[in-house]
Amino acid sequence: MRLRTQELSKTYDKKFPALDNLNLDLNMNGIFSIIGRNGAGKTTLVRILSTELLPTSGKGFLNDMDVVDDAEEVRQYIAVVPQEARPLPWLTPLQTVSSYLMWRGYSYRESKEKAKEALRELGLEGKEGQKSRKLSGGQKRKLMVATVISSEAPVVFLDEPTTGLDYISRKELWQLLSRMKKDRLIILTTHYLEEAETLGDQIMILDKGKLVDIGGIDDLRSKVRLPYVLKVYSQNFKIEEEGVQVQKISDRETFVYGSASKIYGIIPYLVTNKMKFTVEEASLSNIFEQYLGTGEDEKSDEEESW
Repeated sequence: MRLRTQELSKTYDKKFPALDNLNLDLNMNGIFSIIGRNGAGKTTLVRILSTELLPTSGKGFLNDMDVVDDAEEVRQYIAVVPQEARPLPWLTPLQTVSSYLMWRGYSYRESKEKAKEALRELGLEGKEGQKSRKLSGGQKRKLMVATVISSEAPVVFLDEPTTGLDYISRKELWQLLSRMKKDRLIILTTHYLEEAETLGDQIMILDKGKLVDIGGIDDLRSKVRLPYVLKVYSQNFKIEEEGVQVQKISDRETFVYGSASKIYGIIPYLVTNKMKFTVEEASLSNIFEQYLGTGEDEKSDEEESW
């Protein structure tokens, strides 16, 4: 699937630029993770590409279909779980998913079979006949994901799908998304950087509506100044070394970020002094901070929810 934007912009109330001349050309199947601070433009981008929101200017395309001019055609190819999506409280999970599938053109029998399969994969088979209003917040979120999982849409938009899920449930959903990504494009926004790193075949960093960078985790790691982290577990470790960044985690734990040559240059000292340590590649969280810094978010969630 090919996803393109040309000078795509969205301004709210003529003063809040949620997207700023975004140019993107992506041709892939798999999971495309979009990350950024609150207000970076993630939800706005998803809403425009999924035909829910009109851009202020510029163009967006899915497989050369214009998301504005060809919106009806685009909708035949996509399935969406918006950030604010909630199931109807008076329907059961089975009714919710099967009715969605019938709306997409499946027969009654196919819809029930596919709905049961999707609910089973998300651990909701014991809840399929219960009214949705009785489900927990996490179960309701799983139910909304089940609707798009059950479809055969080649492009799936998931806007923060694991918000409200516990860690075990999130990992179960990660496994499911990894299995289903082979023949489709899954566009995923998330605030969990571990999730973006684990799932993302390609990762895009947005900031203030602008594209900061895009690539696989190894591509992004190769571009930052501090691609390795040395974790030292000792009370006696002290370092005065130029070109590294030191983070004191606790009295017995210190992280040192740096280049390969800087990090491996410290190891002989650690071995000589019998200090425990590990060396790892920088995580997406480390990379994200190197790109954008560690300052507090400059915008609220309100703009992102429009």
